[in-house]
Amino acid sequence: AVSSSSSSSSILKATIAAVGEGEEAVFNNSDNKKETPVLFESFGTGVIRDFKNRWPDYVTTDLKDGCNLQTLSSALFLFFACLAPAIGFGGMCNLATAGQMGAMEFVLSTSVCGVLYAALAPQPIGIIGPTGPNLAFTLSLYGLSQSASLPFLPLYAWTGLWTAGYLGLAAMTSASHLVQYLTRFTDEILNVLLSVMFIFDGLVDIFGKTLGVPASVCSGPQALLTIGCSLVTFGTATVLKGMVNTAYFTRRLRKQLSNFAPAIAVVIGSLMTNYLGHNKYDIPLAALSLPTEFASTAGRPWLVPLTALPVWARWAAALPALLGTMLMFLTQNITSRLNNNPNYKMTKGKRKTVLDGMHGDLLVVSILTALTSIVGLPWMVGATTRSAAHVRSLLKVSSDDGSIKRTLEQRLSGVGIHTLIGLCVLFPTPRMWLSQVPLPVLSGVLLYLGFTSLQGLDLWNRMRGVLKIDTDSTKAYNNNSGKVVTASQVSRLTWIQMGAVAVLMKMTKSKWGVVSPLLVALLPLLRYGLVKTNVIPKASMQVLDGMDVANDGDDDNEETTTTTSIE
Repeated sequence: AVSSSSSSSSILKATIAAVGEGEEAVFNNSDNKKETPVLFESFGTGVIRDFKNRWPDYVTTDLKDGCNLQTLSSALFLFFACLAPAIGFGGMCNLATAGQMGAMEFVLSTSVCGVLYAALAPQPIGIIGPTGPNLAFTLSLYGLSQSASLPFLPLYAWTGLWTAGYLGLAAMTSASHLVQYLTRFTDEILNVLLSVMFIFDGLVDIFGKTLGVPASVCSGPQALLTIGCSLVTFGTATVLKGMVNTAYFTRRLRKQLSNFAPAIAVVIGSLMTNYLGHNKYDIPLAALSLPTEFASTAGRPWLVPLTALPVWARWAAALPALLGTMLMFLTQNITSRLNNNPNYKMTKGKRKTVLDGMHGDLLVVSILTALTSIVGLPWMVGATTRSAAHVRSLLKVSSDDGSIKRTLEQRLSGVGIHTLIGLCVLFPTPRMWLSQVPLPVLSGVLLYLGFTSLQGLDLWNRMRGVLKIDTDSTKAYNNNSGKVVTASQVSRLTWIQMGAVAVLMKMTKSKWGVVSPLLVALLPLLRYGLVKTNVIPKASMQVLDGMDVANDGDDDNEETTTTTSIE
């Protein structure tokens, strides 16, 4: 862990140096001007600014903008999307740690941390929750504790306290400015990666658990019902989502059907599956399952005995905490950067750059990390896929051309999502209702999330072009300055980005998934290398990155085709 964290720090520094040498850090702001913040600020400056800028909205517009049916539909939709990973990761951790941390801890931490983050963070649109890299790190800590004959939970708690301290220091010194070196090149790769992961997970849940298991485990009728349940859920959500663009019903009803499409699809899919699986035929399917009582998985006291760890180990825990800090710092800030995309037209908090709010958000995460550590709960950090789905569910789009008008920036949906999850822990009635939701229904929701998230992504449109699905999508690009990028350069960059998506996907799904955020930190280095070696000329890369560049000419003499404006 020590060598990994040290090498990770070296890699990040090299990346920053390489990118900083070759290009400016550019941010989209309301004035469309370039702005390069300093890497670090005096102690507390960034945090104070974030909370001060957002404070006027806490009790006024945040409440007002949250009181509508779209916020309610978003909360119902994301409730399932946030609960399922908590249960899944909890079950995996329960097996790997011999019951010392399980589903109850994951669901409880998801609920409490989610409510506090939504209520306190300067940018409440983000969703925090359990992530794959954090789970992998926790399991590596368990392995370390076993090999060193140390108690797991005290070691976990001390590592968490050190991690919280490092994160707090990073927040107070505005270290989140480091992500200024991530550009649209990185954003496009991550957005497509998230969408593909949704689709991949949904397909694996549907077909990997039916066609890929022995007949003694999954019968033909069971496999058929699983596939049918998932496709009905996916199809219902997709059709209802597109209802807003039809002439059926009234405009108001079409809008509400579109907003509540995922929630309605879950209900229809569950009713259909329960009718066919229980009433008409005897075909059992796995359903959501929660702990039956409010207690720790191992029946231990909630407070971790910090003094049970030897003094030397308490200090030594600072070393693996460096890797934990790196993972959480990158995951949280990458998620925040994607949430703050200028295309979403968020304005609260005097927003000028994609960095606004990050320092305050990171401070809240550091405090929550400390609190969860001392009670033996899993750490929560920015959940990129769930955050992206949350933001998209809150977009206000034009009924004429489908363009984004603004985002409902408020706190009620985040508080509502995680309050509902908490109710499932505390009361038996919600647990009973959830036990009626088959797991294939959630697989259909994952497919819906993936396919809808791809719509409108520039990289996805270009991928369709190079794969000959849409031949117009790889034509030459230009921006407002009149600078043109040739079609061959567009295709070349698209193939490179597709390769990056494939590598990140492979790494994320492997046993080395714990280092996937570190690979994201290397993407600016990849971009720098493409420009430095002239694989993609600098001016062309700037156009494809959506930057404003002067029309200073280009040495490329390739013939271009019809140009289209890049958004």
